[in-house]
Amino acid sequence: MVTNKEFQSNLKLSIQVSLDGLSFCIQDTTTKEFVFFKKLSFDRQLDPVKILQKIDKEYENEKALQQNVREISLIFDNHLYTLVPIKLFNEEQASNYLKFNTRILKTDFIAHDAIHSAGAVCVYIPYANIINYFFDKYGEFEYKHSISVLLENLLKREKSNSTRVYLYNKSGNYDLVVIEEAKLIFCNSFQYETPEDFLYYLLFTAEQLKLDPEKLDLQILGNISEESELYQLAYNYIKNISLSEQSTKNTFSKPEEKQQAEAEFVLLNSF
Repeated sequence: MVTNKEFQSNLKLSIQVSLDGLSFCIQDTTTKEFVFFKKLSFDRQLDPVKILQKIDKEYENEKALQQNVREISLIFDNHLYTLVPIKLFNEEQASNYLKFNTRILKTDFIAHDAIHSAGAVCVYIPYANIINYFFDKYGEFEYKHSISVLLENLLKREKSNSTRVYLYNKSGNYDLVVIEEAKLIFCNSFQYETPEDFLYYLLFTAEQLKLDPEKLDLQILGNISEESELYQLAYNYIKNISLSEQSTKNTFSKPEEKQQAEAEFVLLNSF
């Protein structure tokens, strides 16, 4: 999407916003090379007002963010979402879909993304103050929920007739997606404090969906390694487990940014 401010630039900026951190990535759309990546992790979860202060500070201090960009996308990563079948979705009832999952304030702005490949609509609460900040800076731009980007990319890569479970691990939480015969069967997000919590939600979901852990095909993405305690614990119960490779083939102008950025599946695949 071209912004209202007509900049002559080949750069696209994508920003992921969560309560415990920020990630910035810039791509040269001509070469498809990532020319800038930066991730900030907070010591604790912040409210949207303090997150905006962090964003503003980055724009003051980071020269890469002061460049003209042709396009910008904003990704909200929070648990304030629900999925509704497209056939049943009514925009006027958006708040009613969400009220069963989270507390809604009268001042909350409710948005939605149509995920056609999943046959679903993601209804969610973005942070209006952050949207307004970027609108003032760039004009019109695109924003989505992280789960929408995740599902679009997983369903795009899934062509087999088998059942596959994807676990996208982040910091103290993960998104769990089950795809069967290239169709979305299950999607939810879980917060965990211990490796046992991590394992419990995974095995409980498998039990509810009648998936045999010994036959389960589990693909793990995000912030995890084969040496981590989380991976090793899961491997005790699920043998067919592997780290899923990034679907993006793009290169990084700064090799030192590549390793850290590789964990950001949603951000890198938002381009």
